[in-house]
Amino acid sequence: LAAGAMASRSAVLSLAEAGISPQVGAPPADVLDPSFAPSERDGLLVIDVQIDFMPGGALEVPGGTEVIPIVNALVPRFKHVVLSQDWHPPKHSSFASQHDGKSPYDEMQMPYGAQTLWPDHCVQNTPGSAFHADLAIPAGARVCRKGYRADIDSYSAFFENDRVTGTGLEAYFKELGVTRVYVVGLAYDFCVRYTCEDAAARCGTTAVLVKDATRAVGLPGSVDAAAEGLEQAGVQVVNAAELRT
Repeated sequence: LAAGAMASRSAVLSLAEAGISPQVGAPPADVLDPSFAPSERDGLLVIDVQIDFMPGGALEVPGGTEVIPIVNALVPRFKHVVLSQDWHPPKHSSFASQHDGKSPYDEMQMPYGAQTLWPDHCVQNTPGSAFHADLAIPAGARVCRKGYRADIDSYSAFFENDRVTGTGLEAYFKELGVTRVYVVGLAYDFCVRYTCEDAAARCGTTAVLVKDATRAVGLPGSVDAAAEGLEQAGVQVVNAAELRT
């Protein structure tokens, strides 16, 4: 394995290790209070702002592109920015195409528990796995890849869906001394939800979900379940204009 591939199994990657270039992105939204000034103990987690989750993508999140201007407003306020990236091998076990008689959005039992089946999406090194061209990616950002093990899906940026296997993100933030994470991106009712819950309930950090910088897949019951789970985990939910430090 190349060094970058080896690192992806145990650590958060630099942009160079991930083969990703910095980009300016689209103009930011003018929504933040000027006094909002995160400290070195704050981190920004940008969840899965990838082509396949955008309108017209393989697993479209309605309104997905609408989060980007708010995300771009937040990015330059933070010293520590981590982009999670769904990074599935072909024929991943969470793809409905790999299970006879199953359709996208069906649910089935895996060895690690219930699993929603998805359209094939974010396959490694395909155009759909790339970050959206309008997303601001600063040179110092890091990339946390998830879902790259063929037999385990990963919603949370901290833990795979077996709830045991870590991605390396928890250790990365602890090394930096990050004690509060702000979470944005896609999708509210799955990867954003579980990332926030793990940050608050398992990693011992304060988790702040910036609600208007997320959008939901919107499967039956998923949005209500997310709201309940976030509340139970003690996640703070605010809109971008309400952010204060």
